[in-house]
Amino acid sequence: MNKKKKFTNIVYSTNPNFKLEEENDELITLNHEKQELKVQIDRKQRNGKSVTLVTRFVGNEEDLKKLAKELKSKCGVGGSTKDGEIIIQGEFKDKIFDFLINLGYVKTKKIGG
Repeated sequence: MNKKKKFTNIVYSTNPNFKLEEENDELITLNHEKQELKVQIDRKQRNGKSVTLVTRFVGNEEDLKKLAKELKSKCGVGGSTKDGEIIIQGEFKDKIFDFLINLGYVKTKKIGG
């Protein structure tokens, strides 16, 4: 993994004992029981093709990608993660909802018809 250190608001210090402190942007992933995921079908900006979106995931990027990989494997299709959302190709709202409930995401909700 390529991790870059982020330092802000430091111009120069004459203190020989000064040490920079890293900013920690890493989110802590909530437990499955506390996640409030939303599952919905989306066709906007996709040339009429349907995708299933899983939104409102709270956690780091690594855990999001791990969950996306499990969902893609379960549905047997491709997908991706973008801006904290999981995008699964095709209409798999019911299948993904049931799978998330079985994984322990008990506060998961279906959005739309």
